[in-house]
Amino acid sequence: MSVALALYQPDIPQNVGAAMRLCACLAAPLHIIEPTTFAWKDREFRRTGMDYMEHVSLLRHSSWEKFLAARGQNRLVLVETDAQTPLWDFTFQPCDILVMGRESAGIPRDIYNKFNASVYIPMAPDVRSMNVVTAAAIALGEAKRQTRHP
Repeated sequence: MSVALALYQPDIPQNVGAAMRLCACLAAPLHIIEPTTFAWKDREFRRTGMDYMEHVSLLRHSSWEKFLAARGQNRLVLVETDAQTPLWDFTFQPCDILVMGRESAGIPRDIYNKFNASVYIPMAPDVRSMNVVTAAAIALGEAKRQTRHP
């Protein structure tokens, strides 16, 4: 079992392609929680992830509820700017799924109670957030480092 990444209703096809590339390189399954705002045949999406599509374990879920049903016993760890626990102080487990919020809106407050934990990436003051895939790379890298899973 390996730490996995999930993107909640992603808006930007290039970010999904970059996440596919990230997950292929780090041997991490990638969950896409739909709906998305783009077509899976989108040219930008395919161009960004094309060389890595065959190397990533991609799991598409048609809704949040279907994702929850498919996750099994895996812990859900929300990576969010307003979490209380710094990423560096959290103990990751090999079965964790790191969930990244939607680029335009984050994660709806009404589903926060579905997460086992939430973490934030410490950043410089006076900045709002970083790109979702940049944040995913930092969080996934730290989780992989802690769990020592390829």
